[in-house]
Amino acid sequence: MSTDDLPSTAAPDVEFISLSHLNPSTELHPVPSRGIDLAYFRRYVRSLEEGGYDYTLLPYGSGTADSFVTASAVGQLTERIKPIVALRPNTTLPTVAAQKLATLDQLTEGRAVVHLISGGSDAEQARQGDYLPKNKRYARTSEYIDLLRRSWSEPAAFSHDGEFYKFDDFGPGFAPYEQSIPISIGGQSDEAFGVGGAKADIFSFWGEPLADLRTEIDRVNAIARDAGRTTRPRIWVTFRPIIAQTDELAWRKAGEYVQRIAANFRTVRPQLQGTPQNVGSQRALAFANRSELYDRALWTRTAAVTNGAGASTALVGSPETVAAAILDYVDQGASLVSIRGYDTLADAVDYGRYVLPLVRQEIAHRKATGQRGTLQAEHPGNYAPEYAQFAGRS
Repeated sequence: MSTDDLPSTAAPDVEFISLSHLNPSTELHPVPSRGIDLAYFRRYVRSLEEGGYDYTLLPYGSGTADSFVTASAVGQLTERIKPIVALRPNTTLPTVAAQKLATLDQLTEGRAVVHLISGGSDAEQARQGDYLPKNKRYARTSEYIDLLRRSWSEPAAFSHDGEFYKFDDFGPGFAPYEQSIPISIGGQSDEAFGVGGAKADIFSFWGEPLADLRTEIDRVNAIARDAGRTTRPRIWVTFRPIIAQTDELAWRKAGEYVQRIAANFRTVRPQLQGTPQNVGSQRALAFANRSELYDRALWTRTAAVTNGAGASTALVGSPETVAAAILDYVDQGASLVSIRGYDTLADAVDYGRYVLPLVRQEIAHRKATGQRGTLQAEHPGNYAPEYAQFAGRS
């Protein structure tokens, strides 16, 4: 195969996600507040719309703002951005969640998405009264997905008597703007793959080395095929890019960032020390222990200093190098790419100005010609010796 040829695994298009931040606190400059800075939130969401992002994730935790309410605010503050509601099944009955999501979908004229979080930490789940073991939590999520879809589609009332939920004569439920609402699942456990591969519209991953991610995508697709699905879940992959005008300057910036992130993490999140319970964090730390640098631009030290807590692997380099690295993941099948920075608002603006247009220009070239453009060949990153020298200075 020529280097200009597109691999058979390449996604034909890509959409971009960012996480919405409610106040100016960052991992570089923590602010001792958990509140909503409304002016900042408006500015942040507006920057996503202006920057060309397609989606924004509204996160959920036991001590955070409610994701349904913030998603509704995003819907009214924007015309195009699709709000993704992060939802834990233990917090909201499926029939009620279906009603809330359909309401959001109607208010945003079909833009709602839901990301189901089964729960990776027993301690965090217990804070809101959920004591199911992890394997049972994914079984509950499976039942939850079925009930969401039935609540949106059943033309008459129905009853249900399952392992986790029981009700009589519900419905017909409040309908979405169109037929249904996309459902996303993430996780690295066997149970996560089983549920996500068989039932999810979207399966999400944290940033991993290309070869490892390819294996995981194949696994998801095989489960979908064995479940008799005619379509495969879309693949969502998340990174924390660190960019500057040149690769060398980006690595200087990365070196400064990681020192501050490490110091702040030990101070602000001491509860996340020790061996993490969830498989995704364990996997992130295993990659970090094996190597700091993978493929074109994937850097794992940020994951190492944060104990693999959440999506934390970086792509480091110039906008061109980072855009080329994102395209490497598109070539593996990722059609949803989440990029959020450590300097939240400034990075969101910079990505919209300097990274997204490069990726979209390449996608347009591919659609027009059926061939790769020159971006990946001209910006090799770690595939060139000088990049490794820059990385060593971090």
